[in-house]
Amino acid sequence: SNFYFFPFSFLLLRIEEEKKELGESKIQRRFMPKGKNPRVTVILECTSCVRNGADKKKESPGISRYITQKNRHNTPGRLELKKFCPYCYRHTIHGEIKK
Repeated sequence: SNFYFFPFSFLLLRIEEEKKELGESKIQRRFMPKGKNPRVTVILECTSCVRNGADKKKESPGISRYITQKNRHNTPGRLELKKFCPYCYRHTIHGEIKK
C-alpha cells in the first residue's frame, strides 16, 4: 500500500540515477592503472657450450639459447632448467643470462 503514495515517475527517476552511478563506476574501474607485471622474459643459455669456449662473439650460433618467462615473485634468483642442446647432442643445464 506504500507504493501508491509515491509518484511513479519518481521511482523511474531514482532507478535511472542508480543505473547512471553504476555505469560510471564501471568506467572508472576499466581505466584504473594496473600493477607491475611480475612476469618477465628471460633467455636461457647452455652452460656447457659456454664453458667449452663457443662464446667468442656475443650471439654466436654455436650456443643453445631458449626464450621463456619467469615470475619474479616466485623465482627471484637466476633460473636454471635442463633443456636439450642441439650442439652438445644431450640435455644440459641452461642458465638465465642478462639481455
